[in-house]
Amino acid sequence: MSVAARHLLASAGPVSNFSWNLLADLRQMLGYAFMRNAFEAGAMVAVVAGVVGYFVVLRRTAFAAHALSHIGFAGAAGAVAVGVIPLWGLLAFCLTSGAVIGGLGQRLRERDTVIGIVLAFALGLGALFISLYSGSSNEAISILFGEILGVSTGDLSLTLAIGLITLALVAALYRPLLFTSVDEDVAEARRVPVRMVSVVFMMTVALAVAISVQVVGVLLIFGLMVTPAAIAERVCRSPGQAMLVGVAVALGSTWLGLAISWYFAYPVSFFIISISFVVYVAVRVASWAKERAVRAMAVA
Repeated sequence: MSVAARHLLASAGPVSNFSWNLLADLRQMLGYAFMRNAFEAGAMVAVVAGVVGYFVVLRRTAFAAHALSHIGFAGAAGAVAVGVIPLWGLLAFCLTSGAVIGGLGQRLRERDTVIGIVLAFALGLGALFISLYSGSSNEAISILFGEILGVSTGDLSLTLAIGLITLALVAALYRPLLFTSVDEDVAEARRVPVRMVSVVFMMTVALAVAISVQVVGVLLIFGLMVTPAAIAERVCRSPGQAMLVGVAVALGSTWLGLAISWYFAYPVSFFIISISFVVYVAVRVASWAKERAVRAMAVA
């Protein structure tokens, strides 16, 4: 985040400055370019994370998404070490690793082993790159925890381009992807190119991870890509509904987290992750209460 952005957020909080005139607060909030950029970037990332996250949960590849974010950190660290924009290094490492994981780890039992091997190698490279870099650690920290308030207009354009490519890949791959996600063995028997679908999907996840990192960071990627999709899977029956709900939860968490950060000068990613986590817990509790009530009625 820029120094100006930090100063503005610090002056907006603490709680004593809270105003109930939400419309005036919204006008003031959106009067700053860095806040407008944050809301726009958050919306783009939420849509991508909600759509891709549904298939991540359906295919039980949450560990892969988590691993790709850490692998991407190694690429970003390498880019910083050689003076390149971190996002380019993150993209390069995520895409390459996604292709390797998708190609070598087609089956679930194979996939976890391949992910672990690729992740260990990437983290080793990350340690090397960090040791070679003698500059400020701010860029590396922003990659770890996200820096949505530091998104520039150029970052917005790049995020939009990557997001559209990601959604286009999901749309083009939708039917075989859904088929292989539900029953891989039957799909293979029907001559669906399962390995190719796996490779393309993992590269699609890599793209989604790459643009999500700037919002919630490497360490919190689960909160935006997996939690909303897990909520949607529990409350929806059709894939279309689940993706819409996942997008809505991710978008609501991101925008509400940004709004709360206007009043409290704490990390935005903390608010985003906390909101989606609270919603997930509420859904689980409601589901448990409903099941208990049904059992009680059956006994009676």
